[in-house]
Amino acid sequence: MSAAVHLAAVDLGASSGRVMTARVEPGRLELDEAHRFRNEPVRVAGTLHWDVLALYRGVLDGLRAAGPVASIGIDTWAVDYGLLDASGALLGNPVHYRDGRTDGVGDRVAKQLGAERLYTTTGLQHLPFNTLYQLVAATGTPQLDVAHRLLLIPDLIAYWLTGEVGAEVTNASTTQLYDLRRRAWATDLMRDAGIRSELFPPLREAGTLIGPVRPELGLPGEPAVVAVGSHDTASAVVGVPATGAHFAYISCGTWSLVGVELDAPVLSEQSRRANFTNESGVDGTIRYLRNVMGLWLLQESLRTWGTTDLPALLGQAAREPAFRSVVDPDDPAFLPPGDMPARIADACGRTGEPVPMTPAATVRCILDSLALAHRRAVAQAQLLSGRHVDAVHVVGGGARNELLCQLTADACGLPVLAGPVEATALGNVLVQARALGVLGGDLAALRAELRQSQQIVRYEPRGAETAWRAAARRLGWED
Repeated sequence: MSAAVHLAAVDLGASSGRVMTARVEPGRLELDEAHRFRNEPVRVAGTLHWDVLALYRGVLDGLRAAGPVASIGIDTWAVDYGLLDASGALLGNPVHYRDGRTDGVGDRVAKQLGAERLYTTTGLQHLPFNTLYQLVAATGTPQLDVAHRLLLIPDLIAYWLTGEVGAEVTNASTTQLYDLRRRAWATDLMRDAGIRSELFPPLREAGTLIGPVRPELGLPGEPAVVAVGSHDTASAVVGVPATGAHFAYISCGTWSLVGVELDAPVLSEQSRRANFTNESGVDGTIRYLRNVMGLWLLQESLRTWGTTDLPALLGQAAREPAFRSVVDPDDPAFLPPGDMPARIADACGRTGEPVPMTPAATVRCILDSLALAHRRAVAQAQLLSGRHVDAVHVVGGGARNELLCQLTADACGLPVLAGPVEATALGNVLVQARALGVLGGDLAALRAELRQSQQIVRYEPRGAETAWRAAARRLGWED
């Protein structure tokens, strides 16, 4: 194995992007933020778009600020894409997954193609914004009609950096257009849905070299771009500092991705009805999980209130009565941007729950509800997969939320191990370092490197199991 290397991780999230730099060698892993920039969607003529050119500028600014690095890895959110014409030019800004163009499309497509067929082929849970539904919604539009190539967001950034086209597998598996067992594009599904299969580029695995950065970009160090787990959750799961196989993870940010890591997908009818998803992970693993709406509810509430003093609100929320109000975080009413406290109040009114009257009461409602959703997903993941869980790892921004971590431990009746916050960037650079020969071994070996360098906070479960059961019943959830 080689000496230390300096690497860059490009991590684009739903509300911000950043470029992180890392120094990696066996037994040492240091991470620093080189540049952070906002990710603000733009609504044009009624359609919500990503400002992808501003994001690319932020990426370039960050890579220049990072200084010389040996390689770059890119991870982003899933499902969204850009369309290129025959010359390689972008055909308009990508549409945001929270846009309403897919309203009702998923049900129509499931009826046309068969919900069972969709699940046994792709393994994906039914989410209204899956790439399949976005493309069906775009059928007949001039952009799609003339498009030559479709690139998912991390692959689009990689293309602009290198000129190479491809689709990294962990993100391709989120499209509902990827055959999970064949590990290939689901061309039969594409044909039957009226989608041109020639739009989709060749697949590539995490850990493969994409290519050198274009010289005209003038980036220091003449780095190469390495394919990592380009779906940010795939990189975050690499960054879970677990020992052994008997763990659950919650990658907790705008979304809570709650699940277990498996060797093979679970494609049973019970799994489909429970709305669990099977996504490809690094090294051929399966991320068996459920998407829960996550801290989006809290983020939008803070934006509505115009406050940034989250620590004070969390302190007040901790003193609020437990379970006074609970909601289903996956209520479709919570998906679009908007006045989240009003929507939570409306949801409580519709279900007979007491309406939260203060910001602190609303925050407590959100966190109690998220902990209940975490409890439900962890329990179902064990039942449906047959994989017993001894601990729950919370990684990502939610690992900083002490109240949510403790409530999750209480709800699940399992120890919660919180951290690292930067699991996504860490998983990104670990895969790069292994690809460059600086580190070796399997995922267990990479995670051992994390345990040597990252601080983990342990939360032990407290009592009140009957109270959690009663709160779950109020949402109509079977325990």
